[in-house]
Amino acid sequence: MDINGVSAIVTGGASGIGEASARQLAARGAHVVVADLQDDKGNEVAKEIGGAFAHVDVTNSDDVIAAIELAKDMGPLRVLVNSAGIGWAGRVIGRDGTYESAHNLDLFRKVIEINLVGTFNCIRLAATAMSVTEPLADGERGAIVNMASVAAFEGQIGQDAYSASKGGVVGMTLPIARDLSVVGIRVNTVAPGLINTPIYGEGEASEEFKANLEKGVLFPKRLGTSEELASMVLELVTNSYVNAQTVRVDGGIKMQPK
Repeated sequence: MDINGVSAIVTGGASGIGEASARQLAARGAHVVVADLQDDKGNEVAKEIGGAFAHVDVTNSDDVIAAIELAKDMGPLRVLVNSAGIGWAGRVIGRDGTYESAHNLDLFRKVIEINLVGTFNCIRLAATAMSVTEPLADGERGAIVNMASVAAFEGQIGQDAYSASKGGVVGMTLPIARDLSVVGIRVNTVAPGLINTPIYGEGEASEEFKANLEKGVLFPKRLGTSEELASMVLELVTNSYVNAQTVRVDGGIKMQPK
């Protein structure tokens, strides 16, 4: 699919994989709406790539619709990249055997709400707008790329909420792709491995944590970059014969229990 002149929405587009995806889409001629909660950073990225910024909570339908309408003003909406997400680590039970020390249920719900429900919310609304655009060759109207994680398949101890949310994204990729095929919208998912993004935090403890993680990478022995992930996002957007797939980009890692 030729994306020159089309509009694209990238959630989580102010940083990490979302930012890299927004930049690569813009470099190919797309008009990109950077949809994020980080106003300053989002506006900065949007200005640098000649796009627009929208303050978006992916669980808020009004926010998502406003971003879609903004994108439609810039060109036909044909691309959605769902990169907004949060991480949380916590054990299922505490050490003292009390109910109060069990995993915080509200935090579990929050991760699911943002990573899974938020992703679906953006899909259902953006796909609605795409469905009434003029079809391209082969009847194609648009492409959606979701962000999952290898934690969907090999979640580590403490990743219960995160793995559940990303497993849900993987699980809904095929049925949504089947559903939207009737209007010419493709749906794929990327499952990143260990990528050097802000999700790991900053500081000495963060660097030690990342150094330990990269030991399990088959090759190359390092964390991946946002640009390497964005390259796959761009391929899934532009390659019209890739549909209903979840693609791992992970250096061959198989995550260990901890």
